[in-house]
Amino acid sequence: MHTPAILSVLGEDRVGIVAAISRVLADSGTNIEDIRQTIISGIFSMTMLVTVDEERTPFDELQRRLTEVGEEIGQQVTLQREDVFRYMHRI
Repeated sequence: MHTPAILSVLGEDRVGIVAAISRVLADSGTNIEDIRQTIISGIFSMTMLVTVDEERTPFDELQRRLTEVGEEIGQQVTLQREDVFRYMHRI
């Protein structure tokens, strides 16, 4: 099963953020469909639209791995299923 999801990363800018997050995604078989990032006054912000291959890595396991790497690199990392994200942010 392939699950579309929204991945958000927020924290103080530092070297290696994109590499660390991308490594977890690649290792789990998750595809990056789209990516946006910016740095404002030293604050790093990145949002990705990804597709999680849950046959390879269950969604909850990927969330756990991303949270762990986020803690290691000092970033707040959030992964939400796209349908849940859209439902929560509808107007």
